[in-house]
This record gives sequence, structure tokens and C-alpha cells, in this order.
Amino acid sequence: MSNRVVVVGGGSWGTTVAHLAAHNEPTVLWCRDGAIAASVNQDHVNPRYLDGFELHPELRATTDLEGSVAEAEVVVMGVPSSVFRPVMEQVAPHLRPWVPVVSLTKGLERGTRLRMTEIVNRVAPAHPAGALTGPNLAKEILAGHAATSVIAMADHTVATALQAVLSTDRFRVYTNDDVVGCELGGTLKNVIALASGMVDGLEAGDNTRAAVITRGLAEMGRLGMAMGGRADTFAGLAGMGDLLATCMSPQSRNRHVGEQLGRGRKAKEVLAGLDQVAEGVFTAGVVVELAAEHGVEMPISAEVYAVIKGTRTAAEASMVLMGRQSRPEPEADPAHRSRLARAWRLVVPDRGSPADRSGSRLARLWRRITRPSR
Repeated sequence: MSNRVVVVGGGSWGTTVAHLAAHNEPTVLWCRDGAIAASVNQDHVNPRYLDGFELHPELRATTDLEGSVAEAEVVVMGVPSSVFRPVMEQVAPHLRPWVPVVSLTKGLERGTRLRMTEIVNRVAPAHPAGALTGPNLAKEILAGHAATSVIAMADHTVATALQAVLSTDRFRVYTNDDVVGCELGGTLKNVIALASGMVDGLEAGDNTRAAVITRGLAEMGRLGMAMGGRADTFAGLAGMGDLLATCMSPQSRNRHVGEQLGRGRKAKEVLAGLDQVAEGVFTAGVVVELAAEHGVEMPISAEVYAVIKGTRTAAEASMVLMGRQSRPEPEADPAHRSRLARAWRLVVPDRGSPADRSGSRLARLWRRITRPSR
């Protein structure tokens, strides 16, 4: 499959993915900032977001969005969730038929609460939509360290072709047809990363961080499966892998914001000092809404949102979480428990004395199974 790849968005991750794709196919990076485009073309660097890292010498950059996507055979969207729809609406009329669109954005659209591939499906319904997600820190990849990711797409043939476009000898790409689970894994982990950062800001230690990450993963899985994702996705690169990297790395913007909140700073003040988006700050409220809609408990996410709104401090949120009623772990699925109860009543309809139960179907089945062979 011969591709001309266009990556829309000249931030750190969009630039890195364009750098990776340029190893395999002619690739163009669309940048809103003309100065960044000029630096990529002339000096093979992105000095604003990735200062000190050299990009693939054949990567080219442009500020002409319509012209670049009109020639594309693959479009990769690397813009924040807040502007994903308007940029996609600019892109869609110029796409050639059946060109796949891959999202790098780990967030949800406020108001509609849609995932990015859902936006692609609505704005450009004739185009295969997927997501690239996983434990991917841009600077580590550009430094040449080994990393892995997942291309999530329902069409296995297209996913396999994209796998070849984005893979290098130091960047291994897997495929997954659970688009819902992969996108939600990348989105929900940003909120938990804020909580992990608050742990650092409160100087609470590794035990607390481990508890937040582990219980945070449980929250992610509960909501993800309620919305149609698969449990094994949340145990993989798009779930646990991405969560660990984002919660622990000093390069993580969400962890950094959480740390500053833990130290008592206000969300607006912290965000004003960032040159890129921390998606978790804008996603937390949407996640809380979705949890309520699906009847899923997400106490960590709820407390993170309270801290962002300023109705609680990080220290107060920690006390609320520690004061919750104790419960088993792992938690049994209520639907599973009810199914077991119905099955047990069917097999053992009479719950009287042991003598009464001796003639039940279960007892007769057990005697048949354990009858000595002749």
C-alpha cells in the first residue's frame, strides 16, 4: 500500500508521528504556525515543542491544510479535542474517497461527549476511522528508545496497512478492533494521571500512587465496558500501558498539572503556564457525566473533577477517598451475581434442610459424576 501521509497538527505528538511515518512513506506535517513549518523544512526541528530533537530529513511541513489533505492517502489528526471537529470539517471536503482518518487525540468532545472517531464518522462518514493510542511519550521516541502503540480500527485490512505505515525498528505497532475501548483507555487515563500527579504534589509516596493507579484502572475498565469496550483492552497497551506511562513520567502534562494542583495552585493558573493541552482537565467533567449516565462508580474521577472546579483541595479529596466504605477487591459484577443466583435457583429449587436437598437435581448430578466406574 503506497501512501502519502498527512499529519494535521504540529504539536509534540503530531510531529513525532509524522517523523515516524516519514521513515516509510512521503509525509507532510500541517502546522498552524508558519514559523514551525519553516523550521521543520529548513532545519528538521520543531523548536517550540521538541527543542533539541532532530526530525526525519525527508519530513516536510506546510501551512496549506486543504492543499495537503487533497493529495493524502492517509490523514492523521493530531489536534486537541476542543478543535477536532472544526478542523475535521475543514479537512473533510478535500479528502479523496475512502482515505482513512486516524486520530491521535485522547479526549472527548465537550457537549456531545463523542469520541474522536465518532466525530470523524459524522463529519466524514465514507472514510474508515481509527485511533493510534498507547504509552507513547514523544521525546523518548525521538530519542530512539523502544516504544509500542496500538492502531485501533474496525477494518482489519486497513489497520494492517496502517500498521506498516507507522512502524519502525524502534516503534512497534499492534492492531486492535476494539475502537471504543482503545479510545476510552487513552481518554480516561488522563483523568487518573491528574490524580497521580496530585499524589506527587501532596508528597504522599509510592504506596498512595500505586493505589491510585490500580483503583484508577478499575474505574477506567468499569466505564469502558459499560460503554462497549472490552476488558482485555484495558489490561493492554491502550489501557494499563498508557495509564502507567502517563501517571509516572515527568514528561506527562496531565501528571504535571495534577502535581501543581496537589501543591495548592488553581487549575486556571496552572493551565495558563502550559504551551500544550492537558486533555484530562477538560475531560474530567465529561467523564463524571458519563459515569452517572451509565450508573458506574468513579470516585477518583469525581474527586479530580471537584479539585479542578475548586470545590475541594487535593488534600480534602484524598481524605474523602480514604473515608469511603470498605469493599471487596476485585468487585463482583452485580449482573454476574444475579445470573449466578438465577442459575442456582434453577438447579436447587428447594433450599430446605440438607436432607431435603439430597434429592435435588444438583445432588443427583453430583452422584452421577462421582459414581465409581465399573
